[in-house]
Amino acid sequence: MDSRLIGDAHEFIKHVFANDHSGHDYFHSLRVWRLATRIARQENADLETVQLAALLHDVDDIKLSPDTHEHQKRTNDFLRSHGVPENRTRAICEIISEVSFAGTDSVIPSTVEGQCVQDADRLDALGAIGIARTFAYGGNHGRPMHDPDIAPTPDMAAEEYHNHLSTSINHFHEKLFLLTDLMNTQTAKNIAMERERYMREYVARFLDEWDGVR
Repeated sequence: MDSRLIGDAHEFIKHVFANDHSGHDYFHSLRVWRLATRIARQENADLETVQLAALLHDVDDIKLSPDTHEHQKRTNDFLRSHGVPENRTRAICEIISEVSFAGTDSVIPSTVEGQCVQDADRLDALGAIGIARTFAYGGNHGRPMHDPDIAPTPDMAAEEYHNHLSTSINHFHEKLFLLTDLMNTQTAKNIAMERERYMREYVARFLDEWDGVR
């Protein structure tokens, strides 16, 4: 594996996400990279493909970079400028296009490498980090923490999900509590189950405190 290439990818995303405070920052990609590496080793996936896709998976995200999203310009420019072979570049771009959660329109990645990256990205939305990211994203986008008069909306397709205005607590029901069942690898399922238990305990405690029960 080309350690210099991986190092350059780290520096590249650190620059891209320098001013992001939405929960999709440099450290999110770093955590996804670590988890994807862990899963890939268990699944005997191609490690370099997984690591590059994990590091670059958000650089052309439509929410963060709508101008480069359609053609994955930042990803392609970075990989080609580093002499990454065209077949690996295509594989990485395909993984990135399949990673995101899109409600009922979410896809199962076509390769084990893609499954490792998708699982890692979803795992970072769970557990203690997932809770913190939910409220960071909600605050960054003007969402209320909770409103008992706004019910969760389940089973949304991609367009409705991306345009949906809700609360941070509803986000647990609309996405986060669905993720364990959507994990592709057994390694990720095992991690997800423990993280989901922690989140469910937190939400129950939040609602008790909201109602003055505790």
